[in-house]
Amino acid sequence: MINQVTRRSALASLGVTLGSCGAKKATDAKQSFVAFSQCNNAEPYRAAQNELVTRICARSPDLRLSISDGQQDTSKQIAQIETLILQKPDLLIVAPNERAPLTAVMGKAMAAGIKTICLERDIVEPNYDTYIACDNHAIGKMAGEFIVEQLKTRYGKARGKIVELKGLLGVEAQINRHAGAHEVFDQYPDIKVVHEAVADWLQSKGRERMVEILRAQPQIDVVYGHNDPMAVGAYLAAQEIGREKQTIFVGVDGLGGPAGGIKKVMDGVLAATFYYPLAVDKAMEIGNRMLRERGFKPDKKYVLSSEIITKANAADMYQKLTF
Repeated sequence: MINQVTRRSALASLGVTLGSCGAKKATDAKQSFVAFSQCNNAEPYRAAQNELVTRICARSPDLRLSISDGQQDTSKQIAQIETLILQKPDLLIVAPNERAPLTAVMGKAMAAGIKTICLERDIVEPNYDTYIACDNHAIGKMAGEFIVEQLKTRYGKARGKIVELKGLLGVEAQINRHAGAHEVFDQYPDIKVVHEAVADWLQSKGRERMVEILRAQPQIDVVYGHNDPMAVGAYLAAQEIGREKQTIFVGVDGLGGPAGGIKKVMDGVLAATFYYPLAVDKAMEIGNRMLRERGFKPDKKYVLSSEIITKANAADMYQKLTF
């Protein structure tokens, strides 16, 4: 688990971010070229990943980093990876925008002999050396259990109406954060998911979808957002019409920093968030071994741990995950 992570979003607005990790040594020693194909810098989680991997690479003058921004456009990300393949990076890290379309181009990278890491969103075929992710089904299940307990506290029994805000459909995180939560909800016939909406992981779209949902639903006990920005967007929409106190808002990501989900828990905007590690530190740990250790063969999959963040531990987690 990461002990210290900067959560600034300074890189989020860049179309393509290119960073050189360390100046080339005066001896002209060979640098290893690390290419990171990012799916969408505009998401705070993605911007935090970018900053962390940049900091990690900056500590090693023999690494040169390039970050490309797919801008949540799968065709653009595929074209960027095809260009990177021609540039022959020593290590390619890919955070796929979508599962199926990225499969073939990552296969091309593997066929070109490029060491390839798939980062926290899977693809249809295992066209990578290793896959690094957290257990989204477990996160969804933890979220479902937390929501049930909140409803029991409110009503004395497990009943209530839930709105679910999803990220991009078909992405592993969306599929399993939904499935894990519904595995819990389905045990309680008086808990109803009254509306599901797709908000593309973005706060602005979470807010827009929630404005529409509030018009249609006079009672909403819980909003379960598949990430923190969508949950916060829903809160802001409810706040505009004075309904935010009627509803519990739950998210996923648990970023540190003043704009992150942990601070939103501390401020009472979110009742809980579920920490999803940035994963790029693990990718660079394994990637460095792939580059430097002759004969090293990574595990096909590394599963990172998560935990719930509530008012009880938010201040401690904020200190751990922010500097």
